[in-house]
Amino acid sequence: MEGEYAKPTLFGRYSLRRCFQTSTTVMAPPRKRTLPKPLPDGFILVDAEKKKWRLGKIIGQGGFGLIYLASQDVSRPVSSDADFVIKVEYHENGPLFSELKFYQRAAKPESMQKWKRGKKLDFLGIPTYWGSGLAEYKDLRYRFMAMDRLGSDLQKVCEGNGGRLKNTTVLQLGQRLVDVLEYIHENEYVHADIKAANLMLGYRDPEQVYLADYGLSYRYCPDGVHKEYKENPKKGHNGTIEYTSLDAHKGVAPSRRGDLQILGFCLLHWLCGSLPWDNVLKNPNQVQEAKIRGNR
Repeated sequence: MEGEYAKPTLFGRYSLRRCFQTSTTVMAPPRKRTLPKPLPDGFILVDAEKKKWRLGKIIGQGGFGLIYLASQDVSRPVSSDADFVIKVEYHENGPLFSELKFYQRAAKPESMQKWKRGKKLDFLGIPTYWGSGLAEYKDLRYRFMAMDRLGSDLQKVCEGNGGRLKNTTVLQLGQRLVDVLEYIHENEYVHADIKAANLMLGYRDPEQVYLADYGLSYRYCPDGVHKEYKENPKKGHNGTIEYTSLDAHKGVAPSRRGDLQILGFCLLHWLCGSLPWDNVLKNPNQVQEAKIRGNR
């Protein structure tokens, strides 16, 4: 690594050990969905650009999808150190479709490379999108998306002390995430769920950090027309309750301001190891009141 991130390294002496509390997410009740039935090892997928992908073993699962190791070399089994993964969901499920729309509109490799050149950045922490498509197996329809393989999540990175990170580490993370948010905001999207569990270390280079999981991303300004600010109590408190923005507590749709406020709450948590409203997380209204008091 070069430049201001080179010394000290991002995580220094910190080991990979779980020490952040499990986040509590409050969301509107989802439609009934289930994990897809697994596709067989070695199954061949063909994406919308006619590229072929071979599936390997399952290495993880999200809310309603499975994550497979994958390779573009379909002539041999997928190795355990493969550089790609493929997310698979049933065709009718929503989260992967939402994430796909973000990647297709805002995060193609050529667009990110152009942005980095223009901003003189040597790194932009958004996973690379390599393709997507539909598949059928045993009368079931699937949607899939191919991406770079990533490593462990930031929620597992620290060495105790109440989940705190070093001040320099938090500042570097903040700067990198501001770069990511500037890019996605410029491309009409907000992330809406920034948290340690959605920050992933690079698979080959664990000093690099990526903001992942765009299943809740929101297009706040489609075709240059900004969505109206509108409070909706029925949708109040959506998001990960520790970090939910004040607007989201009021049921307002995700926004750039909300992303920056969520990031601020995350940085505070990583610096201090706790948040002032940790003891009332089961009561969203009390969390909202505590954040309002702290914002005055």
